[in-house]
Amino acid sequence: MKVIVCGAGQVGSNIARYLASEGNDVTIIDTEPALVEKISNSLDVQGVVGFASHPDVLERAGARDADLIIAVTFYDEVNMIACQVAHSLFDVPTKIARVRQQNYLQPIWADLFSRNHLPIDAIISPEMEVARAINRRLAIPGAFDAIPLSDGKVSLIGVRCDAECPIINTPLRHLTALFPDLHITVVGIIRNDRKIVPTGEDEMQVGDEVYFVADSAHLTRALAAFGHEEREARRLIIVGGGNIGLFLAETIEEEHRDVDVKLIELDRKRAEFVAQTLSRVVVIQGDALDVEILTEANVKATETVITVTNDDEVNILASLLAKRFGCERSITLINKTTYAPLMGSLGIDAVVSPRGITVSTILQHVRRGRIRSVHSLGEGFGEIIEADALETSRLVGVPLREAKLPPGVIIGALVRDGAVIIPRGDTVVRINDRVVLFAAADAVRKIEKMFSVRLEFF
Repeated sequence: MKVIVCGAGQVGSNIARYLASEGNDVTIIDTEPALVEKISNSLDVQGVVGFASHPDVLERAGARDADLIIAVTFYDEVNMIACQVAHSLFDVPTKIARVRQQNYLQPIWADLFSRNHLPIDAIISPEMEVARAINRRLAIPGAFDAIPLSDGKVSLIGVRCDAECPIINTPLRHLTALFPDLHITVVGIIRNDRKIVPTGEDEMQVGDEVYFVADSAHLTRALAAFGHEEREARRLIIVGGGNIGLFLAETIEEEHRDVDVKLIELDRKRAEFVAQTLSRVVVIQGDALDVEILTEANVKATETVITVTNDDEVNILASLLAKRFGCERSITLINKTTYAPLMGSLGIDAVVSPRGITVSTILQHVRRGRIRSVHSLGEGFGEIIEADALETSRLVGVPLREAKLPPGVIIGALVRDGAVIIPRGDTVVRINDRVVLFAAADAVRKIEKMFSVRLEFF
């Protein structure tokens, strides 16, 4: 597939790296020669210097035979015009744009991005996606990651194993016998930065980060099995009143009326704007690294602090300070991947990566076949994929133990006629089953082919 990525910032470079690693023909455009040169030298991608919205630049990037354009520059208007030019002059089939300004995304203006106006196939708002991801994690305390699948019937959960975890040092193949009502499939383990696609003989150890797929109806039981029975927070502090903090606060006001929220914002004008926008959230203007401000926010009685400023170091320090003064749990926004491995040892409970969330959203529009959703796990660990089983798939009609799945692939759950099935070796996939699976990075292409529609199907 030929892909043009507009913008060589963190999001654009990560998307280019991800797609190039899978053998796609990728060209990246940016106005900064140094960025283009750096990416061209480090990745198997072509680089073009120029404005992504200019027709001659898109033509040099190969827009005439491109399958997909992903516009993620810093400027919304450049992203939108790049998609318009790609459509009008080069007939690029699929166009994705990042739009950060919330005014463009109001429901009243939804027709703006229709095919007759600005022909963009998918709009991505990183701030809104991040706020939604944080909101999901608030609903499942104890998890550092939580992704709903199959209309909420299935959940992907990430948890850390501590010394009190009841199921550590137990071979995974014994879990069903020891815990017959434990409706989960462990699909990934990260141990000291080592990524493990587990087999039945593997055991979970103290300090492991474990990803499992679960029947959402049994989520409380599943979390208890890992020693996580934390209560849902009723008192929150949000640090940062930017787009993410504001959208998160608005979501909590709308969906959780019994939750007490305080928001700390350093900039006075922004704090005044946020205070005028929100109705129930208490806005405090000040520095979240100031103990007096944290005391004013009543950090000692707060259950969860959420730090979402645009400064990673402020987010980390504010989280640690809040926990030092009595806050129970922290959710921390981190942009730099180099910090991620340190978070667990520092005492940060959950890390949110805007880059990872944005890439997952984009991948849903890149994957082919009958694939319904895609979510990337870790830094290049693999993907959780949700797909429909077709009559032509070799997965259908045979017990899973005989299905000859590619190495690095684990079937996590099936959804059949609205019912969730946690599969075992003798489980047989049927036509039209919704399949939730984990695929390690080097197995993703094989899974794509497994769920693609072959010509003879028609």
